[in-house]
Amino acid sequence: MLREVESNSPTVEGTPRGVNGLASPGQEVSAIDIQAPENEGFAAVLANRNFLTLWLGQLFSQLADKIYLVLMIAIISSQFEEPGQTISGWVAAVMIAFTIPAVLFGALAGVFVDRWPKRAVLVLSNLLRGGLVVLLPLGLWLTQGWGQIGAVPVSFLLLLAVTLAMSTLTQFFAPAEQAIIPVLVDRSDLLSANSLYTTTMMAAVIVGFAVGEPLLGLSDRLMTALGVSHHGPALLVGRSYLTAGACLIAITPPPETLASPRDLAQIWTDIRDGLDYLKGHAQVRVAILQLVLLSCVFAALAVLAVRLAELIPTIKASQFGVLLAAGGLGLAVGALFVGNFGQRFLKRYLSLAGTLGLALSLIDLDWTPEQLWPSIVLLALIGWSGSLVAIPMQTLIQQNTPKDMRGKVFGLQNNFINIALTLTLALASLVETSVGLSNVFLGLGVLVGVGGVVTWYIADTALR
Repeated sequence: MLREVESNSPTVEGTPRGVNGLASPGQEVSAIDIQAPENEGFAAVLANRNFLTLWLGQLFSQLADKIYLVLMIAIISSQFEEPGQTISGWVAAVMIAFTIPAVLFGALAGVFVDRWPKRAVLVLSNLLRGGLVVLLPLGLWLTQGWGQIGAVPVSFLLLLAVTLAMSTLTQFFAPAEQAIIPVLVDRSDLLSANSLYTTTMMAAVIVGFAVGEPLLGLSDRLMTALGVSHHGPALLVGRSYLTAGACLIAITPPPETLASPRDLAQIWTDIRDGLDYLKGHAQVRVAILQLVLLSCVFAALAVLAVRLAELIPTIKASQFGVLLAAGGLGLAVGALFVGNFGQRFLKRYLSLAGTLGLALSLIDLDWTPEQLWPSIVLLALIGWSGSLVAIPMQTLIQQNTPKDMRGKVFGLQNNFINIALTLTLALASLVETSVGLSNVFLGLGVLVGVGGVVTWYIADTALR
């Protein structure tokens, strides 16, 4: 079995391990990725009660996130749709409200996550989101007769405000969840833990969007039968967040290393500290760059899948979800593979293999834009290859970042990814219209191949 030794790094947790797989006091070593003997598969992480509890909380929270967007569309359709008019403008406004906090507050949230106990952040962010959604029908009912501000109903402005608050709370939840995984999980099990994390995230995307509408309809009928009409969908989503919060209360993490509290005036100094850390540690910086590049590819595919479905004669444009599901399935299967067998390989070589697989699959899509099954297979391979990049790189970041810097680093990571996603979603359709779908796939493949190999070379050189 290959073992990875990467030096020139900060002090991070090493082996031997203490209780629950955590380093005991004084048991830290200077190494960037010294791997202890690793457990095979998911058995070890699922046997860890704290991680199992975190995973259950993640499951309910991720499903609620996805169904929340379906709920917003359902509310807009029932309360704000006018005869003969499209709801796309209303939906776009909600999506923008959901995106703004991700771009503005990602790095800022990470600073506070480093200062606060992670379990408290996880629990409160879910309980507050659950409370907001449960109270939303009451707020919409109260503001229904309040008229308009300009041309926008006050009740819709309330919907936007709740969405802004929900997304802002999510910016605290995401880095806290990423930062607590290496606190709860043995270093040698981090790859499996992140594989399960990624599998759950992708499953939530597929299941949440696929069954969100039927679940909301079922909950509405059940609540109507109980005499509480029109509140079932919001109660379903709100209870999912509340259930996540209740699960996370049961986590019993060991004492955490928190960043020293500072005045609010020092927030920008903390953010700069995170940027300086990335500047001085090529391994972590390159891992984040690879995750940003991967996110751009998946965001572009989310937009281009509609056009790809239009070109395939055997399906309708509205069935583009079949193509996205193929990519999601490939990523989930790849995550299971990495979780069970990835410990046998060096993480940087897994990432290189994934990068090359992504590049070749994207370039091959240039040749099969009008064929259903070849496109499905290639999209599944893109998902599979993406898992070989995402999971090892996320694990490397967790292993190589000091405890009191994880919030800042993960906050910056999420910030960079969200900015890249926003730009990609805005530009992908325009670029496709200008140069054609085949050329876009070809360009993406070349970009991923060159960018992935260059970043891998930088990281590999930093080890020498």
